[in-house]
Amino acid sequence: MSDFILPDIGEGIVECELVKWLVSEGDLVEEDQPVAEVMTDKALVEIPAPYKGRVTHLYWKEGDIAKVHAPLFELVDESGEATAKASEESKSDEPEAAPEKSQTSASNERHPEPAKAPDAAPAERQDGLRTPASPAVRRLVRENNLALADIEGSGKDGRVLKADVLSHLEQAGSGSPARSEGSPKRPTAQSQDVRVEPIKGMQAVMAKRMVASASTIPHFNFSEDIDVTELLSLRQQLKSEAETRGSRLTLMPFIMKAVALAVREYPILNSQVNEDVTEILYQPGCNVGMAVDSKIGLLVPNVKNVEQLSLLEIADEVTRLTEAAREGRVSQADLQGGTITISNIGALGGTYASPIINAPEVAIVALGRTQKLPRFDADGQVVERSIMTISWAGDHRIIDGGTIARFNHLWKSYLETPQSMLLHMS
Repeated sequence: MSDFILPDIGEGIVECELVKWLVSEGDLVEEDQPVAEVMTDKALVEIPAPYKGRVTHLYWKEGDIAKVHAPLFELVDESGEATAKASEESKSDEPEAAPEKSQTSASNERHPEPAKAPDAAPAERQDGLRTPASPAVRRLVRENNLALADIEGSGKDGRVLKADVLSHLEQAGSGSPARSEGSPKRPTAQSQDVRVEPIKGMQAVMAKRMVASASTIPHFNFSEDIDVTELLSLRQQLKSEAETRGSRLTLMPFIMKAVALAVREYPILNSQVNEDVTEILYQPGCNVGMAVDSKIGLLVPNVKNVEQLSLLEIADEVTRLTEAAREGRVSQADLQGGTITISNIGALGGTYASPIINAPEVAIVALGRTQKLPRFDADGQVVERSIMTISWAGDHRIIDGGTIARFNHLWKSYLETPQSMLLHMS
Protein backbone atom coordinates (compact mmCIF):
# COMPACT_ATOMS: atom_id res chain seq x y z
CA MET A 1 0.00 0.00 0.00
CA SER A 2 1.10 3.58 -0.57
CA ASP A 3 0.00 7.02 0.61
CA PHE A 4 -0.94 9.53 -2.06
CA ILE A 5 0.77 12.79 -1.10
CA LEU A 6 -1.19 15.95 -1.85
CA PRO A 7 0.98 17.61 -4.52
CA ASP A 8 2.09 21.21 -4.79
CA ILE A 9 -0.81 22.74 -6.75
CA GLY A 10 1.20 25.85 -7.53
CA GLU A 11 1.00 29.60 -6.86
CA GLY A 12 2.47 29.16 -3.38
CA ILE A 13 -0.60 27.28 -2.13
CA VAL A 14 0.23 25.33 1.04
CA GLU A 15 -3.22 24.10 2.06
CA CYS A 16 -6.66 23.48 0.61
CA GLU A 17 -10.15 22.56 1.74
CA LEU A 18 -11.34 19.00 1.08
CA VAL A 19 -14.66 19.81 -0.56
CA LYS A 20 -15.87 16.38 -1.67
CA TRP A 21 -14.71 12.79 -1.88
CA LEU A 22 -15.62 11.25 -5.24
CA VAL A 23 -14.83 7.71 -4.00
CA SER A 24 -15.27 5.72 -0.80
CA GLU A 25 -12.89 3.49 1.14
CA GLY A 26 -12.68 0.13 -0.61
CA ASP A 27 -13.45 1.49 -4.10
CA LEU A 28 -11.41 0.48 -7.11
CA VAL A 29 -10.11 3.43 -9.15
CA GLU A 30 -8.53 3.71 -12.56
CA GLU A 31 -5.46 5.75 -13.37
CA ASP A 32 -6.33 9.48 -13.64
CA GLN A 33 -9.83 8.88 -12.22
CA PRO A 34 -10.89 11.87 -10.07
CA VAL A 35 -10.75 10.92 -6.39
CA ALA A 36 -11.41 14.20 -4.60
CA GLU A 37 -12.32 17.83 -5.13
CA VAL A 38 -10.27 20.37 -3.19
CA MET A 39 -10.69 24.12 -2.96
CA THR A 40 -7.53 26.22 -3.12
CA ASP A 41 -7.20 29.98 -2.77
CA LYS A 42 -7.83 30.19 -6.51
CA ALA A 43 -10.31 27.56 -7.67
CA LEU A 44 -11.88 24.12 -7.29
CA VAL A 45 -9.41 21.42 -8.35
CA GLU A 46 -9.93 17.70 -8.98
CA ILE A 47 -7.26 15.35 -7.61
CA PRO A 48 -6.84 12.24 -9.83
CA ALA A 49 -5.56 8.79 -8.89
CA PRO A 50 -1.91 8.41 -9.96
CA TYR A 51 -2.41 4.75 -10.93
CA LYS A 52 -4.94 1.93 -10.85
CA GLY A 53 -5.65 0.49 -7.42
CA ARG A 54 -7.99 0.27 -4.44
CA VAL A 55 -8.59 3.16 -2.05
CA THR A 56 -8.14 1.74 1.46
CA HIS A 57 -8.17 4.87 3.60
CA LEU A 58 -9.28 8.50 3.32
CA TYR A 59 -7.21 10.69 5.62
CA TRP A 60 -9.55 13.67 5.67
CA LYS A 61 -13.22 14.39 6.10
CA GLU A 62 -15.15 16.71 3.81
CA GLY A 63 -14.68 20.24 5.09
CA ASP A 64 -11.23 19.59 6.60
CA ILE A 65 -8.18 21.65 5.60
CA ALA A 66 -5.49 19.45 4.06
CA LYS A 67 -1.83 20.38 3.89
CA VAL A 68 0.27 20.18 0.73
CA HIS A 69 2.92 17.41 0.95
CA ALA A 70 0.77 15.47 3.48
CA PRO A 71 -1.11 12.18 2.80
CA LEU A 72 -4.52 12.62 1.20
CA PHE A 73 -5.58 9.00 0.75
CA GLU A 74 -4.11 5.51 0.81
CA LEU A 75 -3.99 3.53 -2.44
CA VAL A 76 -3.15 -0.17 -2.78
CA ASP A 77 -2.02 -1.89 -5.94
CA GLU A 78 -4.36 -4.87 -6.47
CA SER A 79 -1.34 -7.08 -7.19
CA GLY A 80 -0.21 -6.44 -3.63
CA GLU A 81 2.97 -4.66 -4.66
CA ALA A 82 3.59 -1.09 -3.57
CA THR A 83 3.90 1.23 -6.53
CA ALA A 84 6.95 3.30 -7.23
CA LYS A 85 4.78 6.22 -8.13
CA ALA A 86 4.30 7.27 -4.52
CA SER A 87 6.16 10.35 -3.39
CA GLU A 88 8.74 8.75 -1.07
CA GLU A 89 10.58 12.02 -0.70
CA SER A 90 7.47 13.74 0.67
CA LYS A 91 6.73 10.83 3.00
CA SER A 92 10.25 10.82 4.43
CA ASP A 93 9.84 14.44 5.51
CA GLU A 94 6.74 13.68 7.59
CA PRO A 95 6.93 12.79 11.31
CA GLU A 96 5.39 9.53 12.43
CA ALA A 97 1.94 9.59 14.02
CA ALA A 98 1.60 8.78 17.71
CA PRO A 99 0.76 5.16 18.66
CA GLU A 100 -2.88 4.24 18.24
CA LYS A 101 -4.94 4.51 21.43
CA SER A 102 -8.10 2.86 20.18
CA GLN A 103 -9.96 2.10 17.01
CA THR A 104 -11.62 5.51 17.21
CA SER A 105 -8.40 7.45 17.76
CA ALA A 106 -6.55 5.49 15.05
CA SER A 107 -8.31 7.24 12.20
CA ASN A 108 -7.46 10.62 13.73
CA GLU A 109 -3.83 9.77 14.46
CA ARG A 110 -3.12 8.55 10.92
CA HIS A 111 -2.65 12.22 10.03
CA PRO A 112 1.01 13.19 10.35
CA GLU A 113 1.66 16.33 12.37
CA PRO A 114 2.05 18.67 9.34
CA ALA A 115 -1.52 17.84 8.35
CA LYS A 116 -3.07 19.82 11.18
CA ALA A 117 -5.90 21.93 9.86
CA PRO A 118 -5.52 25.64 10.63
CA ASP A 119 -9.11 26.79 10.25
CA ALA A 120 -9.65 27.06 14.01
CA ALA A 121 -7.27 28.76 16.41
CA PRO A 122 -5.77 26.53 19.12
CA ALA A 123 -7.20 26.99 22.60
CA GLU A 124 -5.17 28.17 25.57
CA ARG A 125 -4.38 25.65 28.29
CA GLN A 126 -4.08 26.65 31.90
CA ASP A 127 -0.28 26.43 31.60
CA GLY A 128 -0.33 29.03 28.82
CA LEU A 129 0.46 26.59 26.01
CA ARG A 130 -1.71 26.04 22.94
CA THR A 131 -3.92 22.98 22.67
CA PRO A 132 -3.67 21.30 19.26
CA ALA A 133 -6.75 19.56 17.82
CA SER A 134 -8.24 18.83 14.41
CA PRO A 135 -11.28 20.75 13.05
CA ALA A 136 -13.47 17.66 13.52
CA VAL A 137 -12.47 17.41 17.19
CA ARG A 138 -13.08 21.12 17.73
CA ARG A 139 -16.51 20.77 16.18
CA LEU A 140 -17.30 17.86 18.54
CA VAL A 141 -16.13 19.98 21.48
CA ARG A 142 -18.38 22.88 20.43
CA GLU A 143 -21.39 20.63 19.83
CA ASN A 144 -21.10 19.26 23.37
CA ASN A 145 -20.50 22.71 24.90
CA LEU A 146 -17.08 21.74 26.22
CA ALA A 147 -13.87 23.71 26.70
CA LEU A 148 -10.92 22.31 24.75
CA ALA A 149 -8.50 23.43 27.45
CA ASP A 150 -10.31 21.20 30.00
CA ILE A 151 -9.67 18.01 28.01
CA GLU A 152 -6.41 16.11 28.45
CA GLY A 153 -4.97 15.19 25.06
CA SER A 154 -3.38 11.77 24.51
CA GLY A 155 -1.93 12.57 21.09
CA LYS A 156 1.48 13.86 20.19
CA ASP A 157 2.38 17.16 21.91
CA GLY A 158 -0.88 16.94 23.89
CA ARG A 159 -3.06 16.83 20.76
CA VAL A 160 -6.71 16.25 21.73
CA LEU A 161 -8.22 13.31 19.85
CA LYS A 162 -11.82 12.30 19.32
CA ALA A 163 -11.39 9.47 21.80
CA ASP A 164 -10.22 11.99 24.42
CA VAL A 165 -13.39 14.02 23.97
CA LEU A 166 -15.62 10.94 24.22
CA SER A 167 -13.77 9.76 27.33
CA HIS A 168 -14.16 13.21 28.87
CA LEU A 169 -17.89 13.09 28.23
CA GLU A 170 -18.18 9.68 29.88
CA GLN A 171 -16.30 10.87 32.98
CA ALA A 172 -18.45 13.99 33.21
CA GLY A 173 -21.56 11.81 33.28
CA SER A 174 -24.07 14.41 32.16
CA GLY A 175 -21.82 15.58 29.35
CA SER A 176 -20.93 18.88 31.04
CA PRO A 177 -17.16 19.31 31.42
CA ALA A 178 -15.62 19.43 34.90
CA ARG A 179 -14.08 22.84 35.44
CA SER A 180 -11.22 23.95 37.60
CA GLU A 181 -11.54 26.70 40.18
CA GLY A 182 -11.86 30.08 38.57
CA SER A 183 -12.58 28.80 35.04
CA PRO A 184 -15.06 31.01 33.15
CA LYS A 185 -18.60 29.67 32.96
CA ARG A 186 -19.98 28.82 29.55
CA PRO A 187 -23.63 29.04 28.52
CA THR A 188 -25.64 25.85 28.54
CA ALA A 189 -26.74 24.14 25.35
CA GLN A 190 -30.28 25.44 25.88
CA SER A 191 -29.15 29.08 25.98
CA GLN A 192 -26.54 28.77 23.21
CA ASP A 193 -28.22 29.92 20.01
CA VAL A 194 -25.08 31.08 18.16
CA ARG A 195 -24.10 28.90 15.21
CA VAL A 196 -20.33 28.91 14.61
CA GLU A 197 -19.15 28.53 11.03
CA PRO A 198 -15.47 28.89 10.06
CA ILE A 199 -14.50 31.35 7.35
CA LYS A 200 -12.59 29.33 4.78
CA GLY A 201 -12.17 28.65 1.09
CA MET A 202 -12.91 31.49 -1.31
CA GLN A 203 -14.74 33.39 1.42
CA ALA A 204 -11.56 33.55 3.49
CA VAL A 205 -9.50 34.55 0.46
CA MET A 206 -11.93 37.34 -0.43
CA ALA A 207 -11.93 38.60 3.15
CA LYS A 208 -8.14 38.89 3.24
CA ARG A 209 -7.90 40.54 -0.16
CA MET A 210 -10.65 43.05 0.47
CA VAL A 211 -9.14 44.08 3.81
CA ALA A 212 -5.72 44.47 2.18
CA SER A 213 -7.13 46.48 -0.72
CA ALA A 214 -9.33 48.76 1.37
CA SER A 215 -6.59 49.42 3.95
CA THR A 216 -3.64 50.00 1.58
CA ILE A 217 -5.21 51.62 -1.51
CA PRO A 218 -6.79 55.09 -1.29
CA HIS A 219 -10.00 54.74 -3.35
CA PHE A 220 -11.41 57.53 -5.48
CA ASN A 221 -15.08 56.96 -6.37
CA PHE A 222 -16.88 58.35 -9.41
CA SER A 223 -20.51 57.70 -10.42
CA GLU A 224 -22.38 58.46 -13.64
CA ASP A 225 -25.57 57.69 -15.61
CA ILE A 226 -25.22 56.17 -19.08
CA ASP A 227 -27.97 56.15 -21.69
CA VAL A 228 -27.83 52.64 -23.16
CA THR A 229 -30.99 52.92 -25.27
CA GLU A 230 -29.08 52.72 -28.57
CA LEU A 231 -26.85 49.95 -27.24
CA LEU A 232 -29.85 47.82 -26.27
CA SER A 233 -31.35 48.38 -29.71
CA LEU A 234 -28.12 47.34 -31.46
CA ARG A 235 -27.82 44.26 -29.28
CA GLN A 236 -31.38 43.26 -30.15
CA GLN A 237 -30.58 43.57 -33.87
CA LEU A 238 -27.47 41.41 -33.58
CA LYS A 239 -28.83 38.91 -31.05
CA SER A 240 -30.49 36.51 -33.50
CA GLU A 241 -27.46 36.40 -35.78
CA ALA A 242 -25.20 35.69 -32.82
CA GLU A 243 -27.49 32.87 -31.68
CA THR A 244 -27.31 31.23 -35.12
CA ARG A 245 -23.53 31.10 -34.59
CA GLY A 246 -24.02 29.59 -31.13
CA SER A 247 -23.12 32.74 -29.20
CA ARG A 248 -25.08 34.39 -26.39
CA LEU A 249 -24.83 38.15 -26.93
CA THR A 250 -25.40 40.21 -23.77
CA LEU A 251 -24.38 43.79 -23.02
CA MET A 252 -21.17 42.62 -21.36
CA PRO A 253 -19.16 42.08 -24.59
CA PHE A 254 -19.99 45.63 -25.72
CA ILE A 255 -19.05 47.05 -22.30
CA MET A 256 -15.77 45.12 -22.24
CA LYS A 257 -14.88 46.19 -25.77
CA ALA A 258 -15.60 49.81 -24.93
CA VAL A 259 -13.28 49.53 -21.89
CA ALA A 260 -10.47 48.13 -24.05
CA LEU A 261 -10.89 50.95 -26.61
CA ALA A 262 -10.91 53.64 -23.90
CA VAL A 263 -7.81 52.11 -22.29
CA ARG A 264 -5.88 52.86 -25.48
CA GLU A 265 -6.26 56.56 -24.76
CA TYR A 266 -5.86 56.22 -20.99
CA PRO A 267 -3.49 53.25 -20.40
CA ILE A 268 -2.98 54.19 -16.75
CA LEU A 269 -6.41 52.63 -16.03
CA ASN A 270 -4.92 49.34 -17.24
CA SER A 271 -1.74 49.55 -15.18
CA GLN A 272 -0.41 48.27 -11.87
CA VAL A 273 1.79 49.76 -9.13
CA ASN A 274 4.88 48.03 -7.79
CA GLU A 275 5.02 47.08 -4.12
CA ASP A 276 6.92 50.14 -2.87
CA VAL A 277 4.87 52.48 -5.09
CA THR A 278 7.85 53.76 -7.08
CA GLU A 279 6.89 52.49 -10.55
CA ILE A 280 3.80 52.23 -12.73
CA LEU A 281 3.63 48.97 -14.71
CA TYR A 282 1.63 49.48 -17.92
CA GLN A 283 0.13 46.14 -18.97
CA PRO A 284 0.47 45.07 -22.63
CA GLY A 285 -3.03 43.60 -22.95
CA CYS A 286 -6.43 44.55 -21.59
CA ASN A 287 -7.58 41.53 -19.59
CA VAL A 288 -11.05 42.48 -18.38
CA GLY A 289 -12.21 40.66 -15.25
CA MET A 290 -15.84 40.13 -14.33
CA ALA A 291 -17.02 39.43 -10.81
CA VAL A 292 -19.18 36.28 -10.67
CA ASP A 293 -21.35 35.34 -7.70
CA SER A 294 -20.58 31.60 -7.64
CA LYS A 295 -21.69 28.85 -5.27
CA ILE A 296 -18.24 28.89 -3.64
CA GLY A 297 -17.97 32.66 -3.25
CA LEU A 298 -16.93 35.63 -5.36
CA LEU A 299 -14.73 34.70 -8.33
CA VAL A 300 -13.21 37.13 -10.84
CA PRO A 301 -12.17 35.35 -14.05
CA ASN A 302 -10.97 37.57 -16.88
CA VAL A 303 -11.21 37.67 -20.66
CA LYS A 304 -7.69 37.92 -22.04
CA ASN A 305 -6.65 40.53 -24.63
CA VAL A 306 -10.10 42.01 -25.18
CA GLU A 307 -8.63 44.60 -27.55
CA GLN A 308 -7.79 41.80 -30.01
CA LEU A 309 -11.13 39.94 -29.89
CA SER A 310 -14.36 40.40 -31.83
CA LEU A 311 -17.65 40.91 -30.02
CA LEU A 312 -18.62 37.29 -30.72
CA GLU A 313 -15.31 36.00 -29.38
CA ILE A 314 -15.74 38.09 -26.23
CA ALA A 315 -19.33 36.81 -25.88
CA ASP A 316 -18.16 33.20 -26.11
CA GLU A 317 -15.49 33.81 -23.46
CA VAL A 318 -17.97 35.55 -21.16
CA THR A 319 -20.35 32.59 -21.43
CA ARG A 320 -17.60 30.03 -20.83
CA LEU A 321 -16.12 31.83 -17.84
CA THR A 322 -19.50 32.58 -16.26
CA GLU A 323 -20.64 28.96 -16.45
CA ALA A 324 -17.31 27.66 -15.12
CA ALA A 325 -17.21 30.20 -12.29
CA ARG A 326 -20.78 29.51 -11.15
CA GLU A 327 -19.89 25.82 -10.88
CA GLY A 328 -16.67 26.67 -9.03
CA ARG A 329 -14.56 25.01 -11.72
CA VAL A 330 -12.86 27.95 -13.36
CA SER A 331 -9.17 27.32 -14.05
CA GLN A 332 -6.39 29.18 -12.28
CA ALA A 333 -5.20 30.57 -15.63
CA ASP A 334 -8.58 32.25 -16.12
CA LEU A 335 -8.36 33.84 -12.67
CA GLN A 336 -4.86 35.24 -13.11
CA GLY A 337 -3.58 38.22 -15.05
CA GLY A 338 -6.58 40.54 -14.81
CA THR A 339 -5.87 44.22 -15.48
CA ILE A 340 -9.25 45.93 -14.89
CA THR A 341 -12.52 44.60 -13.43
CA ILE A 342 -16.26 44.95 -14.09
CA SER A 343 -18.76 44.08 -11.35
CA ASN A 344 -22.34 43.73 -12.56
CA ILE A 345 -24.16 44.50 -9.32
CA GLY A 346 -27.19 45.52 -11.36
CA ALA A 347 -27.89 41.87 -12.13
CA LEU A 348 -28.86 41.54 -8.46
CA GLY A 349 -30.93 44.72 -8.41
CA GLY A 350 -28.37 47.26 -7.22
CA THR A 351 -28.16 50.82 -8.54
CA TYR A 352 -25.03 52.51 -7.14
CA ALA A 353 -22.10 50.93 -5.33
CA SER A 354 -18.65 51.72 -3.93
CA PRO A 355 -16.62 48.82 -5.33
CA ILE A 356 -13.28 47.80 -3.83
CA ILE A 357 -10.35 47.54 -6.24
CA ASN A 358 -9.19 44.03 -7.10
CA ALA A 359 -5.48 44.54 -6.36
CA PRO A 360 -2.98 44.71 -8.00
CA GLU A 361 -5.32 46.36 -10.51
CA VAL A 362 -5.93 50.10 -10.17
CA ALA A 363 -9.55 50.45 -11.32
CA ILE A 364 -12.92 48.71 -11.08
CA VAL A 365 -16.40 49.67 -12.27
CA ALA A 366 -19.73 48.51 -10.83
CA LEU A 367 -22.65 48.39 -13.26
CA GLY A 368 -26.01 49.25 -11.76
CA ARG A 369 -29.35 48.05 -13.05
CA THR A 370 -30.82 49.58 -16.20
CA GLN A 371 -34.01 51.56 -15.62
CA LYS A 372 -36.61 53.18 -17.88
CA LEU A 373 -36.44 56.88 -16.94
CA PRO A 374 -37.77 60.14 -18.41
CA ARG A 375 -35.27 62.36 -20.21
CA PHE A 376 -35.49 65.48 -22.40
CA ASP A 377 -34.72 65.06 -26.11
CA ALA A 378 -33.18 67.69 -28.43
CA ASP A 379 -36.57 69.34 -28.84
CA GLY A 380 -37.22 69.59 -25.14
CA GLN A 381 -39.78 66.78 -25.15
CA VAL A 382 -39.88 64.19 -22.40
CA VAL A 383 -38.99 60.74 -23.75
CA GLU A 384 -38.40 57.32 -22.23
CA ARG A 385 -34.75 56.24 -22.16
CA SER A 386 -32.87 53.24 -20.78
CA ILE A 387 -30.45 54.52 -18.13
CA MET A 388 -27.72 52.41 -16.54
CA THR A 389 -25.92 53.73 -13.47
CA ILE A 390 -22.21 53.05 -13.06
CA SER A 391 -19.73 53.55 -10.21
CA TRP A 392 -15.96 53.66 -10.69
CA ALA A 393 -13.27 53.21 -8.05
CA GLY A 394 -9.71 54.20 -8.91
CA ASP A 395 -6.38 53.95 -7.12
CA HIS A 396 -5.89 57.55 -6.03
CA ARG A 397 -2.15 57.04 -5.67
CA ILE A 398 -1.75 57.24 -9.46
CA ILE A 399 -5.23 58.09 -10.83
CA ASP A 400 -6.68 61.51 -10.14
CA GLY A 401 -10.30 62.57 -10.47
CA GLY A 402 -9.79 64.30 -13.81
CA THR A 403 -8.22 61.24 -15.40
CA ILE A 404 -10.96 58.85 -14.38
CA ALA A 405 -13.63 61.38 -15.40
CA ARG A 406 -12.14 61.80 -18.88
CA PHE A 407 -11.68 58.05 -19.25
CA ASN A 408 -15.30 57.52 -18.23
CA HIS A 409 -16.50 60.17 -20.70
CA LEU A 410 -14.78 58.36 -23.59
CA TRP A 411 -16.04 54.95 -22.45
CA LYS A 412 -19.53 56.38 -22.03
CA SER A 413 -19.48 57.82 -25.58
CA TYR A 414 -18.78 54.35 -26.99
CA LEU A 415 -21.73 52.89 -25.09
CA GLU A 416 -24.18 55.67 -25.89
CA THR A 417 -23.27 55.64 -29.61
CA PRO A 418 -22.10 52.04 -30.05
CA GLN A 419 -21.66 52.39 -33.81
CA SER A 420 -18.75 54.78 -33.11
CA MET A 421 -16.76 51.83 -31.79
CA LEU A 422 -16.50 50.51 -35.35
CA LEU A 423 -14.21 53.43 -36.24
CA HIS A 424 -11.68 52.39 -33.59
CA MET A 425 -11.75 48.58 -33.77
CA SER A 426 -8.66 46.96 -35.26
